[in-house]
Formats: sequence, structure tokens, C-alpha cells
Amino acid sequence: MDPKMTEVTQMFARFKAAYARNDLDACVTLLSQLKVHLTKFPSLPPSFQQTPNAVEELKLARDIYEHAVVLSVKLEDQDAFERDFCQLKPYYMDTCGIIPPSAEEYPILGLNLLRLLVQNRIAEFHTELELLPVKALEHPCIKHAVELEQSFMEGAYNRVLSARQAVPHETYVYFMDLLAKTVRDEIAGCSEKGYDSLSVSDAKQMLMFSSDQDLHEYITEEHPEWEITNGAVFFQKAKESQPCKEIPSLQLINQTLSYARELERIV
Repeated sequence: MDPKMTEVTQMFARFKAAYARNDLDACVTLLSQLKVHLTKFPSLPPSFQQTPNAVEELKLARDIYEHAVVLSVKLEDQDAFERDFCQLKPYYMDTCGIIPPSAEEYPILGLNLLRLLVQNRIAEFHTELELLPVKALEHPCIKHAVELEQSFMEGAYNRVLSARQAVPHETYVYFMDLLAKTVRDEIAGCSEKGYDSLSVSDAKQMLMFSSDQDLHEYITEEHPEWEITNGAVFFQKAKESQPCKEIPSLQLINQTLSYARELERIV
């Protein structure tokens, strides 16, 4: 085996051992070193030079970047996820016929779709979806993300929250928790605008909490301006704390008259 390949393979083995024992600091250090070593392989994107070890180098690099994406989820670092996924993507899109498909391809592509949904980047979500082959849409990880997006757009928040209990891959839990928080915040914002108060049981059902304690913890952490009194959640304090914005009617009238005079001069 080529000496450079041997060195990278051994370092990658140390990375996987560190990940297995949950030593994330060591993983980050080793990953940085691995990425530097990968730059010395001419067979990797974007050059794709034909070398004697091209297939093995491509497979090894793809494996490293797949682990990098999973590590970024473990670290709850969305910026690192985006960087690592961008580096990994050419190995999925541009190496067909050069190296065999990866078993982790669709789980990671689905994970990226879920990230875009959590970040409310819906246009990019659909762009990425259109790049996938038709057969990919039948994979459970891709279907999961697509169904979530449909539920989210329809406002079927109960389906979004219940999907947390049926994730197709363990790495999806982090983004599903973020999505659940986004959904609950959206429901909470609509509730305080639509009601002066709700009973604790109704608020618990609307926000889809399983216990009163979970509801109390959510209100304490996310909405301390709400009040829980006599078995009811009162939003009035939150409404009173929001400043009332006055409409600058006189200014708007003057601007409208000014526009009318300018149009009259043009005509």
C-alpha cells in the first residue's frame, strides 16, 4: 500500500476509536489532520486524476467525510455540518461508475434535507430534492424528510412532532429536536395572539406535551412572561409587554400627496 494511504488509514482508525469512546476533542483534532492529508491525493475532487490508487483513495476520503458529517451532528455544530456536507457531496454526485455507492449516502442526504427544513431554507430543500434520482425518493430517510416538509407546509404540526418518535436513523434526533422546538414556538406565538388565556390541559394539548411538568418547564425557559394561575395559562401579560406601534398617518398622507403632485407634473 502507498505510504500516504497507510498513514491516512491508520489515522482514520484512531479517529474511529476516539469516536467509539466518545472522545470528541480527539476526533476534532484528528479530523483536521485527516483533511490536510487528503489534500495530497490527486485523485480526489475536483481534479479526479487517474492514479493507481484512485479507487481506494476516493473510498477512503468519502468514508472520512461521512464520519465528519456525523461528528458535526454529535457536536451540534450546524456550520461544520454544512462545510463537511459540501465536501462530501461530490463523492455522491460525481463518482458514479468509479466507486460503488455508499450505504450511508441516502441517510446523509436525508439528514441534509432535514437540516435545510430546520433552517427554513425551503427553496434549497427543493433544489437538493430535484437533484436526487427517482429511486432515492423511496428510501425511508428521504421519504421521512419529504413527508416532514409536506406536514410543515400544511401546518400539520402534530404529524411533525409525532415523527420525532419514528426517526429512520439515529443521527436524525438532533435536527428533529430542533424542528420540534421550532414548531412549538410557532404554535406558542399563534396561541398568545389568538387567546387571552388557555387552561393548562388545553395548552398542554395544543403544544403537544405529555405532562404538566413538561409544559411548566417550557414556559419557564421559553416564555417567562406567561403566567400560570388557577390551572390556566394567561398570555395577557405578554401582550401588554409588547409595545403598540403607531401608524404614522400624517407622514403617509404627506408622502401620498407628494407622489400625486409628482405624477401630475410628469403627465
